[in-house]
Amino acid sequence: MKRAFAVCLIAFLLFVFTGIGHFALAQKKPGPVTNLPLPRFVSMKTAEGNVRRGPSLTHRVDWVFKHKNLPLQINAEYGHWRRVQDADGQGGWMHYSLLSGARFVTVQDEKIRLYRTPNDQAATKAYAERGALLRLGSCVEEYCEISAQGASGWAKKSMIWGVNASELRE
Repeated sequence: MKRAFAVCLIAFLLFVFTGIGHFALAQKKPGPVTNLPLPRFVSMKTAEGNVRRGPSLTHRVDWVFKHKNLPLQINAEYGHWRRVQDADGQGGWMHYSLLSGARFVTVQDEKIRLYRTPNDQAATKAYAERGALLRLGSCVEEYCEISAQGASGWAKKSMIWGVNASELRE
């Protein structure tokens, strides 16, 4: 009995202190303001938005994001402010009124195929190039349905930014 307890205790400590436990707990951590999960993805509601060094208008503007529907990841909340970062890791604090819950992704590779179905063997419907902003639709294990300007198809999650690898959407 003591041996089983010791093994369980060691397994738990390894889980917590190797970072695996921290990652698992971080994925389910609710934001202190919205109670929504952190981190989470959103998009730019406006065509331009200031990114500040801290969560108030008195903080210096470090960046100006200039693309409506740009996918951003929120990783902290403070009052009406959200700490965000883009696909390149650039970011800071933005006022929540500049952000939308509408989901978009951006293409990470030079050029990706959009398949008719979520399968590598499926026919190609379209192509998307690096930096393209596409509306996020359904997601299954390895693929998400994305669309822009009348074209749509399934892309591998590993080739787009703005969706978690384990995220499933209907």
